[in-house]
Amino acid sequence: MVRLAVVGSSPLHGTIRINGAKNACLPIMAASIMTEGRSVLMDVPCLADVHAMGDILRALGVSVQRLTDKRLSLEVTGDDQCACPHDKGIAMRASICVLGPLLARRGEALVPIPGGCVLGDRPIDLHLKGLKALGATIRKENGLIHAFAERLRGATIYLGGPRGSTCLGTANVMMAATLAEGTTVIEHAACEPEIKDLAAYLNACGARISGAGTSTVTIEGVERLTGCTHTVIPDRIEAGTFAAVAAITGGEIVLENVCPSHMAATLDVMDRMGVGFEAQGTTMRVWRDGPLRATDVNALPYPGLPTDMQPQLMAMLTVAEGVSLVTDMVYPERFAQVAEFNRLGADITREGPRAVVRGPARLTGAPVRAHDLRGGAGLILAGLAAEGITEVEDLWHVDRGYEWIEERLRAVGAGVARVGSTPVAPGQTELFRLRAAS
Repeated sequence: MVRLAVVGSSPLHGTIRINGAKNACLPIMAASIMTEGRSVLMDVPCLADVHAMGDILRALGVSVQRLTDKRLSLEVTGDDQCACPHDKGIAMRASICVLGPLLARRGEALVPIPGGCVLGDRPIDLHLKGLKALGATIRKENGLIHAFAERLRGATIYLGGPRGSTCLGTANVMMAATLAEGTTVIEHAACEPEIKDLAAYLNACGARISGAGTSTVTIEGVERLTGCTHTVIPDRIEAGTFAAVAAITGGEIVLENVCPSHMAATLDVMDRMGVGFEAQGTTMRVWRDGPLRATDVNALPYPGLPTDMQPQLMAMLTVAEGVSLVTDMVYPERFAQVAEFNRLGADITREGPRAVVRGPARLTGAPVRAHDLRGGAGLILAGLAAEGITEVEDLWHVDRGYEWIEERLRAVGAGVARVGSTPVAPGQTELFRLRAAS
């Protein structure tokens, strides 16, 4: 069992470079199914999820090669396979991203209903609604989504749902529409920077997409796409997490390769909590020299506060002065970390769809378990603020979204160590092999 031992830290100081965004890399990798020739992606992090997506693509006839530690080559070498491997597909939410590309390029797709982090109900009905509007026939049987169409045709599609827009649903429909006949208009599209980055990649491959990053996206269908070289945008969630490291320890950390405009909602919450930050270009300095203050947190679709920052901010609120309310409108059940925070001494109670955090708590080290990726990151943050040693079990969740987090934390002075080395998650075997070779 892989776990991270975290020693409660004094203020941390140093510089951390932010990697390319995981949530941009995965759909871009899936989009390579539709291209002719080679694509080279720059600034691709070494993550379990990236390797798992690579395994899925290899099974679908795509050559995936890591040229250097940050450069990835993708090229279709065979197009006769339309079935996503079941064991890979059910283990990762982003596996659903191959549905649209397979349907558009090969006319058929069989994709397992995906898994990933347990965050409550995560329906894919909007994905299927959008693809049906483009002319696909879709059946669900034996845990699989079976989609097929002789030719997709453009349509006007409304993708709003009860919780707002759908990021991966927008990505899937946008990818499929690039090779559809005619014009597609997606209304109530997701506005996340990762959607805009996917559109930038597709446009560089020859697509005609406008409006990405707004609630209305227009796609003029094209006959073919060719490979390109593309640099992935910085990871706004990783940047927010390491900003929280500076804040929760009362230190100062310089973040390199960031896009502050993508982090506006996160920085607004931190500002209300008493965290200082100063951005210049793609560099941002984050510090705290006074007590953290309580504030209410409400996770919303972009440009609202990202749900993927909710557990990290909750960790900060456990040691902030006052009472805070935490609500998640994207995943209302995303509170698995609450019991683990309380094990460390936090005072958090659930009241229906929200959590009440009373601080400041005196946190003390204890064994805790990561139930999901961002919850695991939040527990590491809490461990940095706790007295004594905290051991975060099931670290493989964290490895899905943070590249060698222990080394990067040690670089700014944290006392952390990985204990155990048994790969237990998709992509972990390749991840540890690459790590040993580096």
